[in-house]
Amino acid sequence: MMNDAAQLMRLDKWLWAARFYKTRSLAREMIEGGKVHYNGQRTKPSKIVEIGAELKLRQGSDEKTITVLALSQQRRSANEAQMLYRENEASIVKREQIAQARKLGALTMPHPDRRPDKKERRNLIKFKYGE
Repeated sequence: MMNDAAQLMRLDKWLWAARFYKTRSLAREMIEGGKVHYNGQRTKPSKIVEIGAELKLRQGSDEKTITVLALSQQRRSANEAQMLYRENEASIVKREQIAQARKLGALTMPHPDRRPDKKERRNLIKFKYGE
């Protein structure tokens, strides 16, 4: 019975220990904001994590689908944290495709080397608004 109690772990604490979020409070905010789904459903930060559960995480523009492999009560190194979960193959492929599209999109809209000065800003405003 005592061993079972030692293995119970909250979702926000597991996400923190697995190094998906820097703090538990940030993990809690992401769960409450609907950025984390547990077995396909929105959940609460106090949800007890089970081995084999599927989590869908959204971090910025990336979305990961992972399977829980182990539980850890402590936050350890990144190498040890990666042993706690496995990302699905379809998720990896989709994330790489989105990253590639984002990179290609950045190449089509290059940024200028410097900010426009006052005269150039006036000319831009005239061009944009037709004054």
